[in-house]
Amino acid sequence: MIRVNPSGGWLEVICGPMFSGKSEEMMRRLRRAEIAGRRVVIFKPRIDDRYDTADIVSHAGARMRGVAVASVSELTASARAFEVVGIDEVQFFPSEVVAAVLALADAGVRVVAAGLDRDFRRLPFGPMPELLAHAEFVDKLQAVCHRCGGPATTTQRLVDGRPAPYSGETIIVGANEQYEARCRECHERGEELAAVAA
Repeated sequence: MIRVNPSGGWLEVICGPMFSGKSEEMMRRLRRAEIAGRRVVIFKPRIDDRYDTADIVSHAGARMRGVAVASVSELTASARAFEVVGIDEVQFFPSEVVAAVLALADAGVRVVAAGLDRDFRRLPFGPMPELLAHAEFVDKLQAVCHRCGGPATTTQRLVDGRPAPYSGETIIVGANEQYEARCRECHERGEELAAVAA
């Protein structure tokens, strides 16, 4: 027998590399919640202004009205009136987002968080490992490798068309002009700038 949480709160995490459809999957779930009559909101970090300053827009062009926030405290204050809370690009938030998400779920809110589970170095990204550990439901999506067409599980950052050096900044917001989805075999470690200059 499946035990249903009487408060209705839980955490869902949708993760994977860039171009795997994470934002679209989150929007699909939130639209279904709206159809069911739930009060729904979706947040994103203000740093992500690639396609719109507030709305959530997928790489394929799907769009949903969103709220851009500059901090976890702003997200928490704005989320109180809603039954279902989506958080896009959750990897860009500081580690405090984990406690905020868990508090929302404990208060009966369904939280759907989507983001990159690994950075361009293939290392765990920001708060994602802890969110994955706490989630009741996890979906790890794959993209299509830009090189071989196989299932891509990593994100390759490019600088002038070449793999970026691993010494670069972790967070650089971009889209297909700076990033590609790659499989494990096609993912390349970028040469360090000093080695290239020599």
